[in-house]
This record gives sequence, structure tokens and C-alpha cells, in this order.
Amino acid sequence: MAYRNTEKAKNEAVEWALTHGMALKQTSDSARHPAFTLTPTAIEKQRFEHLTSSVHLLGKLVHAVSEDAHFIHHAISPITTGNIFFRALLKMHQQIHSGDEPARRVPLLMMRSDFMDDAELGPKLVEFNGIAAGMGPFGQRVHELHDYLTVQWPSPYAEWAGENHGDLVENKALEGLAEGVATATKSVKDHFGDEGRPTFLMVVQDREDNVYDQHLLEHALQARGIRTVRRTFRELYDGLSTGENHRLLLDGIGPIDCVYLRAGYQFSDYVAHDIIDVACCEALSQTRVMIEKHHVAVNATVSQQLATSKRVQMLLSSASAEYLMQFGLNEEEAQTVKHFLGEMIAVDESSAQKMAEDNVENWVLKNQGEGGGHCVFGEDIITKLNKLELHEYQAWALMRRLHPKPRTQPAHLVRKGEIYVVEDLISEIGLFTVHLNGEPVVDNDGYAGYLIRSKSAKVTEGGVHSGMGALDSLVFKGD
Repeated sequence: MAYRNTEKAKNEAVEWALTHGMALKQTSDSARHPAFTLTPTAIEKQRFEHLTSSVHLLGKLVHAVSEDAHFIHHAISPITTGNIFFRALLKMHQQIHSGDEPARRVPLLMMRSDFMDDAELGPKLVEFNGIAAGMGPFGQRVHELHDYLTVQWPSPYAEWAGENHGDLVENKALEGLAEGVATATKSVKDHFGDEGRPTFLMVVQDREDNVYDQHLLEHALQARGIRTVRRTFRELYDGLSTGENHRLLLDGIGPIDCVYLRAGYQFSDYVAHDIIDVACCEALSQTRVMIEKHHVAVNATVSQQLATSKRVQMLLSSASAEYLMQFGLNEEEAQTVKHFLGEMIAVDESSAQKMAEDNVENWVLKNQGEGGGHCVFGEDIITKLNKLELHEYQAWALMRRLHPKPRTQPAHLVRKGEIYVVEDLISEIGLFTVHLNGEPVVDNDGYAGYLIRSKSAKVTEGGVHSGMGALDSLVFKGD
């Protein structure tokens, strides 16, 4: 094949991505494409169908856990001495659930469950993502990009794909998430029966660069007759009020039916230096508490954020299937969930010694942070463990490291407009589910599409936004 055809196919792929909103903001008036693969990752059809038909059980479990205020309090309390952010979250949780006024919010659980398909153990959960569980729209877009390449550039695609040249695995994550949000938004609107369009509020970070993924979801909601509004916590601080029957009102907008938090998972989201009457973080955290005191669909509730923490994941992973049944799972469902939960252990004063005696490469040390940059690998684990104070132990956990099989041949990905060949590409599979008040609100028991992020096996930070990962999609393995 002539080199210029390969180069032209790549250039058109980049242009397709930018044309279809698969982009990250670079400056106030420019954008760049995120890294993406030129061909999808292969998966066995039976394995994929097992994952997608079972992942709703994780949504069912997390919802039940999040609504058990007693469990949440006892699970999170031990880490508050070593993690001031979770101390603040637990305080919010107590204010929402322990006061005279009940928490009237309707919990909308839009969760992404991230798996790695270990070569020996099979698919195992890496983490729950219950707040700011984004990039579903990008997941659908890169699937559509791969489909575009099969039609427009079949020869370069076939050469890049090699034996992975099979049937693409449909991904309707954008439509699935939009349908779930629209259902929740309209249900609250119908409850009040007032006039006007249903209104969806997205709480965002100031000067964020990952905005196009968010706008794709907004555009899909607008196409379904829903008005969308974007505000930071600071902008909401003095803009929210209470209407009749605990209706949430936003100044200049009117009634709000659904609130989706794309912010709130780090302390900086609650900082406002211009508020001088009370501590800035306290003021903006009270805005979040106020929202949950109203009859409005909310993702993520404070309860959901705590229930999807690494701390709770560790407790659930360490529990028996019989114990998991207290959260509404039958025996078969509990066994299925137990199979997905990988090995996690608490950190204590003997952990450094255990890691020294074991092969430290078999483990990952994790704190409670969301997003990239919160995992420790290799010999750095022992160094970090030796530096931890006693009161910090509970805020960390050790997770057995997973080792997926790399692609069987070199993979081609595009970063900053250039093709890079990766010899050992591995993938993380994120499956979206949507539940409203514990009930699935999209077809397939709440399954709402997937997100594939792939990286070299040598790379530890695999995020598309903050690491060395690339957007990817799936193709079924041939017989």
C-alpha cells in the first residue's frame, strides 16, 4: 500500500473525530483530538455478552449500598482521619440524612464499571465510577469512527486490523445515557406537572478542557426536548432557591428537574476565594447538600460517591457472597458479583513487610482519589507504605494487579495527529449502567453502552484525558 494512502486515511480519521465532537479543548478558541486507535480490540462474543448481561447487578448492588446510611457511615468513618476530603463528604452525608428534613432527591445512578480481562482470572472489576463517569459519548464516537474507516478506507483498515478484522461491537453509549437521563428528567417534570420544558443542570468545573464529551450528551438531550444548563458550584452558590413542594429553582432559569455532577470529586471544585462570610469549601459543599434536600433527580448523590469509593469496593471485595445478599441480591446474583470483584486488602502496619516478601509487581496501591495519578506501582509501593502514618492506613488499599493479554499484533494509534505503533496494547473495558431509584431506566436491564481505553502494558496511567491511554472500541473475535 502506498504510504500516502495510509497517511491520508489517518488524516481523514483525525478530521472525522474533530468534525464529530471527539475533541478536547486546548485554548478558548481551539481544540485537539484525544488519542485513539485506528482499529478496535477483539473480544470473544460470549465473554462480552456475559459482561453486558451481568453488569446491571453492580448497579443494583451499589444503589442498595448507597441507600444504607448506616453502612456508609461505618464504612467511611475509619478513613476520615487520613483523608480530609472524605471527612467533608461524610459530613455532607450526615447533614443530608441525619437532619429533620429528609433527603428528597431521587437517586439517578449513572455508573461506569471498569474491568480488565485478566489472562488467567477473566474479567475483574478495576473500579466503580459513580461521579463524573464520563466519556460515554466518546466511546460511541470512536466506535463510529472505526465503522467509518471500514467503509471509506477498507484497505488501510484491513492492514492495520490484521486478524482483528471482524464484526464491530455496537456501542450506543451516547444514546443510552441520554435516554436514561431524559427518562429521569421527565419523570420529575411529570411529578410536578408544571409548564415548560424539562430542565437538566450539569454541574461543571471552571475552565475545564474535557467539555466536548459533555456537550455531546447535552445535544442528545436537547434533541429529546430537554433544556440543558451548565453551572459551576460557585455559580450555584447564590443562585438556587426553594419553590413549592420542595421544587429546586435556579435564578434566571426556573425549576430544575435533574442535576448531573461533572464536578465535586476533588476539593478544588468547592473552592471559591471570593466568599468571605463562611469558609469557601464549606459554603459550596452546602450548595450540594441543599440540592439533595429537594425533589430532583441527582447523579451523583453524596451517598453514591461514597458507595463507589475504593474503600467500599475493598469491603465488598473482601466480603462473602452470603454477605452481599443483604443488599438485595439473590444467591446466584451475589455469586456473579463476587466473581467480578478482584482481590483487595486493607493496609496495616505489616503491609510493607508483606509486599517485601511477596512480588510487589503483583499489587497496586490505591488511595481514594478519582481519575488518574492515584495509584502506586512496583518498588514505589514499599516506599509509600513506609511513609504512611498510622492514621493514614485506612485511606489506602492494596489491589491485586491484573494482567490482560495484549493484542496479538502491533496496534496503530493516533496521538497529536501522528501514528504510533504499540507492540503490547492492553485495554480497560468500561460498561455504563443507568438506574433511577434502583430501577433500570434503559433496555438490557440498565446497560447503556461501553467505553474502551487502551494503552501499552508498560504504561501505568492509562487515562485518555490525563494519561497515556487512547480511545478504542471492540470487535468480535472470529470463529
